[in-house]
Amino acid sequence: MGVDVVIGWPLAGVLVLLTVVGAVAVGVGRLGSWWPVVTAAARAVGQLGAVSFVIVVVLRNGWLTAAFVVLMFGIATITSARRITKAHHGRWAAVAIAAGVAPVLGLLLATRLVPYEPVAIIPIAGILIGGAMTATSLAGRRALDELTTRHGEYEAALALGFRDADAARLIVRPTAGQALVPALDQTRTVGLVTLPGTFVGILLGGGTPIQAGATQLLVLIALLAIEGIAVLVTVELVAAARLSR
Repeated sequence: MGVDVVIGWPLAGVLVLLTVVGAVAVGVGRLGSWWPVVTAAARAVGQLGAVSFVIVVVLRNGWLTAAFVVLMFGIATITSARRITKAHHGRWAAVAIAAGVAPVLGLLLATRLVPYEPVAIIPIAGILIGGAMTATSLAGRRALDELTTRHGEYEAALALGFRDADAARLIVRPTAGQALVPALDQTRTVGLVTLPGTFVGILLGGGTPIQAGATQLLVLIALLAIEGIAVLVTVELVAAARLSR
């Protein structure tokens, strides 16, 4: 059983309408500039259109699959770095993302829970890298915001004899963990509020509900581990001044 979206003018019209609604909501509510909504939608169309053609070739070759995963990692690093800081050392975001993704993805491949097949590796790697990217961005931005707004407390800690890194940790640790809230909420409510994409995709692909549930559970718990590591490393990088404004 599958779900087919009709490609044509109805789809294009609905996509444009939804983009306009999102942009208007942001603009009218003065939540920021409406332009990023439009550009994000346009980029999604272009990128998914390109990937739809490229993925056919990538799935035929193991080396191309590995290269594609590296490409996803690189783009995630650039995106996260830009969200956190404008400084050149934003590349340290790669350390946080890799620290979470590399051991967990390696474990899944070593145990064969994710088979050595491009059609399995690419989507799972994409989900895990995306989760690490989001957690790193949120934790990094929040940590640096806290250091800015609570600079007086940071200076007070230094005056009491704390080292720079220890003083920074006192400020950023309590709030950086909020970057885990989306992953925690999704895990807590899975099956009750949401049916995530992995679960639905396996069902639509012909898998059994048990297979879909087991795979989704693996992904959710893996994301918790990955994002926890990514947030921890991000906090340490901020405390060590590797990531700064």
